[in-house]
Amino acid sequence: MAAHAMALPWPQLRWAGFAGWRENRIVLLLGMGLTLLVVAAVAWVGAIAYQSTIDVALEDQALKARVLEHHATLSIDTASLALSSLADRVAARPGLAAGELEGLLREALAGLPIIRGVAVVDAQGVVLASTSPAERQRRTVPLAVLGAWPKPGQDRLGALVPGRSLADIGRSGSAPAGVGFIPLLRTSAGGNALFVALLNPDAFSNYQTLALADPRACAAMLRYDGDVLAATAGAGMAPGERIANLPRFREQLAQRAHGASVGAGLGVGPQEQVAAYRASPTWPLVIVVERPLAAVRADWWRAARQVVWVLGAAVVLLVTMTLVAWRGLQARERTRRLLQRAQAVVAQRERELSVTVKSVQELIFRTDLQGRITYVNARWSAVGGTEPRQAVGLELASLAVPEQRAMVQALFAADDRAGTRNAQVCVRTPASGGTRVFDLAVVPLIQDEQLVGFAGSAAEVTERVTAQRRLQTQLQITELMLEASPLPLSVRDLQGCYLSVNQAWEAFTGIRRQEVLGRASAPHLTAAQLDRLRAQERELVAKGGRMRHEAEFTHADGSCRDVVLEQVLMPGDNGAPAAILAVLMDVSEFRAAERATREARDAAEEASRAKSEFIANISHELRTPLQSILGFSELGTMRGRDQPKLAAMFSDIHTSGRRMLALVNDLLDVAKIESSVGTFHLERADLRPLVQEVLRELEPQLGERGLRIAMALHPVPQIAKVDPRRFQQVVRNILANAIRFSPPQGTISVDSRTTPESEIVLRIADQGPGIPPAELERIFDAFVQSSATKDGSGGTGLGLTISRKILEVHGGRISAANQAAGGVAFSVALPARSMAETIQAPL
Repeated sequence: MAAHAMALPWPQLRWAGFAGWRENRIVLLLGMGLTLLVVAAVAWVGAIAYQSTIDVALEDQALKARVLEHHATLSIDTASLALSSLADRVAARPGLAAGELEGLLREALAGLPIIRGVAVVDAQGVVLASTSPAERQRRTVPLAVLGAWPKPGQDRLGALVPGRSLADIGRSGSAPAGVGFIPLLRTSAGGNALFVALLNPDAFSNYQTLALADPRACAAMLRYDGDVLAATAGAGMAPGERIANLPRFREQLAQRAHGASVGAGLGVGPQEQVAAYRASPTWPLVIVVERPLAAVRADWWRAARQVVWVLGAAVVLLVTMTLVAWRGLQARERTRRLLQRAQAVVAQRERELSVTVKSVQELIFRTDLQGRITYVNARWSAVGGTEPRQAVGLELASLAVPEQRAMVQALFAADDRAGTRNAQVCVRTPASGGTRVFDLAVVPLIQDEQLVGFAGSAAEVTERVTAQRRLQTQLQITELMLEASPLPLSVRDLQGCYLSVNQAWEAFTGIRRQEVLGRASAPHLTAAQLDRLRAQERELVAKGGRMRHEAEFTHADGSCRDVVLEQVLMPGDNGAPAAILAVLMDVSEFRAAERATREARDAAEEASRAKSEFIANISHELRTPLQSILGFSELGTMRGRDQPKLAAMFSDIHTSGRRMLALVNDLLDVAKIESSVGTFHLERADLRPLVQEVLRELEPQLGERGLRIAMALHPVPQIAKVDPRRFQQVVRNILANAIRFSPPQGTISVDSRTTPESEIVLRIADQGPGIPPAELERIFDAFVQSSATKDGSGGTGLGLTISRKILEVHGGRISAANQAAGGVAFSVALPARSMAETIQAPL
């Protein structure tokens, strides 16, 4: 319809022209001649202006190509310089940790927006360090994608690599199409590491867009092989593609390093272009800037149109009426189109606003002057549990809990027409019966200076309010716990001012909290104690964590107390240290108990040492007269054989002396073992020959009582680290007891075995009366004998005591147990040793 309205005037104009031609041919011919002359003049001027416009466009494109080439070269040179500096710094500090190396990478990245990231990889593609967390997580990248390594100490600019970082290499779908980076490679001086700077192609394309400042122009940065590294949006080619006109591009580049021409262009865009290119003097790059020839012609036309109108004034006069009519119709049609477009925009905006309101997660509403709902968005379904249309007519205040309805109704007061009215309201949910909390905001609606209603929103804050209440409860519980703690607690800020103390602190120091809170004074501390405390606090702030010290503080009662002071650094809202929590633990009683225990131990050790020395001395003093008694009694027995009564007396004396000598020898053994006099010479030995040797020694005693030995020693050598003489003393004591308490014609069992725990167990069992269960452990005490064997058969009660002490020195143990068939079995356990270090003894 619009086209029809615009076409109507043209037939009328043609008809008027024909009528004028008939009315005055001379005027028409003169007008046509003048018109042709003006047209020719306009064409000549236009041709000159057109060629001038083309020349200016070529110069402009060449200048822009030079600017963009200079920017690209300078940017890459800067990145190369930063990469070289980074490599030199790393080479100067060998053995850097991964964290320190990444710190250097981040420093190199600072201030260089053209570099997206920096990484260091080894010859196997392992990422040694990177400024990108994704690259550190992937760790290994394929080096073939980056291209060949440059020589040590040199740089090489690689082809565009798809992906945002090294971590995206080889991963499908990791980055959108056209997104990539340009790797700038530098090999370390040692040749064992590759520094990779990821140049951002968007930085080049953004600068090209800003420098061109013309949406119709386009630019691209190419490699010599025609690969596009970066391009503006209008170039028609994405980074990573290859230009279509590659042969012509290579031919021009081979002839000259820069140039400009009009034609098919250099491959960036399908139309005829006014193009210019310029190669980088230091890098294998070419900058191409093109502008469509049609755009240049349009510029020429805009510049030449005014001149054409001036020179064509005669033509304009001839067609003035037609142009006026045509322009009038055109203005009317344009106005109609603008009106239709404005109406369409308004309708689209209303639809978008409606969709936005429906999608908002907050409740949006309008009410009348009485606070009755006239509109709600779709959020009402989640709040009220009904459809939005069912909410129309409800009073908003009726949704609140009864005690808050008056407060909600006050929001719709008509006397205040300015400002936003806010309230926090609790609403009961019909579906669940629970309570939800909303922040309500209401604003008055004014139309023609009259209040027509209200609009507002309600944002649910139930979770936030619940969290605040829980936090407040937790803070109260924590405060009560600290207050009820029996340990003195205090909190000081970094300036030394007290922020909090508990009751235990007040009781310990005798100072009320009102006297110290908010102050840096410490009346309960001396100047030296305060200086030491502040030095410890400064050390804690410097190191972080917690510190533990021991000190002496004065109690409220005036006594000096030993305390353990534990200090913990407390962070503030921003995570930085804000205060120090100090906990005092009074350990005075512990220290007194330690001193008492130490003094008691020293006294016990001194008493034991005195006892051992006394026994050793008295035993030595007794041995000399006993030797005389035994010698004279033996001599008297031999000479008094003819006098039985005299011989019996000397025999009793001799027997008592031997018993006394045995007692003295046992006392000496106890003294030697308990003191440093008894020295043990431990060596690796097979226990079986040692046991058999003791059995051979006791054969006369076995024969006197008619006892038999049932021996079952292990066939494999049983190696232990023992003092042979002392070990045989243990076996001799046990066998002597077994011989003493076994019935005549009885059997004594001797066997050995090796346990899974690598212990050698020697077992000696008799058929005697046994030992009461309550005395199985007491018989190993000094001077203690079993009540079942106190028959006057002799014994000092020291043999088993000596045996246990000997075995303890050997790292072994001895125990006794009654047998079911009668008698008692003694078990001797010793740690087994390796056979490789001991020569096997013959059985």
